[in-house]
Amino acid sequence: MIYLRSLIFNVVCYTNIALGCIVTSIVGVFSPKATVKVWNYFFIPGVFLALKYIARTEVEIRGAEFVTQEGVIFASKHQSAMETYCLGNYLKKSSFVMKKELTYIPIFGWSQYFYGMIPIDRSAGSGAMKRMLKAAKDRVSQGRPVVIFPEGTRKQPGAEPDYKPGVMLLYQNLKLPVVPVALNSGLFWAKKSFLRYSGKIVIEFMEPIEPGLNKKEFMEKLESSIENKCAELNAESIANYPATKVNFKTKA
Repeated sequence: MIYLRSLIFNVVCYTNIALGCIVTSIVGVFSPKATVKVWNYFFIPGVFLALKYIARTEVEIRGAEFVTQEGVIFASKHQSAMETYCLGNYLKKSSFVMKKELTYIPIFGWSQYFYGMIPIDRSAGSGAMKRMLKAAKDRVSQGRPVVIFPEGTRKQPGAEPDYKPGVMLLYQNLKLPVVPVALNSGLFWAKKSFLRYSGKIVIEFMEPIEPGLNKKEFMEKLESSIENKCAELNAESIANYPATKVNFKTKA
């Protein structure tokens, strides 16, 4: 049954997202601000409905008291495509830092531009960082929270962490609190996998890291907060849904 559910889910989910990109690309020409509402009220809920009723996967939010809608940076673990779409359901008006290469994809890239995502060319060195910071300051001035994936790419649950300096640049220059975000989505919606496992995806927001720490203190606190909580969530999920263990990277 998992193969059939996964097939139906993928068709429904990605058709919904493709339609959202087309509509956003059209609406954005006339009103870029309206694209946020288009996604939040029409297409992101579609992803949640497909997860719940087709993949039979629930999404539980923990630490909701730490969710603030502006004046904050969210630093999230990135394990699957799920959080790319679904975090926006809880972080209204959020602007994500994303790989610039994604903006080159026809229609999809246009929709991300109109939505107000923050592209970064990781091969362009310090110049790319400056452009990212400038764009982030602009989004913050619009009352939008900034979301960044500190490792820059999706990581398999259990894989060694690899935190990049981009999140530190935002923390030092925007002088805003950073909310660490842990999750277990990769166990249910794995990178480069066709299968979608049923169970419970947990997204947990944690106590903000206030401005003022030096680089070493901040990076150590951020990484330990996220990684320790992810380890807890992974263990909890594997115990409750043993089939998901196949998506966990066991250290050699």
